[in-house]
Amino acid sequence: MLERSHLAIIREVDRQGSLTAAAGVLCLTQSALSHAMKKLEDQLGTPIWLREGRSLRLTQAGEYLLAVANRMLPQLDLAEARVRQFAQGERGTLSIGMECHPCYQWLLKIVSPYLARWPDVDVDVKQKFQFGGIGALFGYEIDLLVTPDPLFKPGLHFEPVFDYEQVLVVSRRHALAGAAYAKPEHLVGETLITYPVAVERLDVYTQFLMPAGITPKRHKSIETTDIMLQMVASDRGVAALPRWLVEEYAAKMDLLPVQLGRKGVAKQIYLGARDSELHIDYLKAFIELARRGAATGPKP
Repeated sequence: MLERSHLAIIREVDRQGSLTAAAGVLCLTQSALSHAMKKLEDQLGTPIWLREGRSLRLTQAGEYLLAVANRMLPQLDLAEARVRQFAQGERGTLSIGMECHPCYQWLLKIVSPYLARWPDVDVDVKQKFQFGGIGALFGYEIDLLVTPDPLFKPGLHFEPVFDYEQVLVVSRRHALAGAAYAKPEHLVGETLITYPVAVERLDVYTQFLMPAGITPKRHKSIETTDIMLQMVASDRGVAALPRWLVEEYAAKMDLLPVQLGRKGVAKQIYLGARDSELHIDYLKAFIELARRGAATGPKP
């Protein structure tokens, strides 16, 4: 009946757009691929695709099997990889996804002692999820997610590892330099520089500007922390970043942190993992090391 190879074919046809292209990727002849799927359709008693001219359209049954394939195949691939690692005497690979751009420096300070304590575990850091880390966890693309915005869903566990304050970053020549705190209206004439993240996921907007009905004069996105801070230091705009990161750069780049609002903007960084894998010793060890190493927040 339904086998892993069938799911692989359905997923690849969806990715490639045709039976011929999918057969090439899967190292099959088109005839063999078509025969396997025709046999499955006969066994299931329902078609998986309908032909529309030269293209294929998934039926309702096909759409369901595609969803199963996208959910199950990554899990099977991961299981095989881990079993091979066990067979070779290895512990495994810890794949970490980043939804916190400025946390990369903090992560490096955790990874270094972790690798020293776990020499038979490799660490892989992924940052290109377009801020869809929850999907990456569910899709078994990563084992841990570093995020300031946990989404508490069944099957996932989020562990808070440190608290921090989000602040406005200005140059020492800026009008707000030395101010007790910034008000939303102070940014009306400013260029606000942020990471390339949707506005609804930027704390400076959701917790500071939007409640006051304020928008900055201009919003500019920059991927690299160093370039962002160089722009601020050159009076090309202001930014919002964790206080600990700003203090790390402040002296060498003539920058100053300014509290956002009278009460400030408090945040937490979490490590997210799948509930089913919290028992894995090297994964637990990383979470514990992160909690201990960041008990008082990252340090410059």
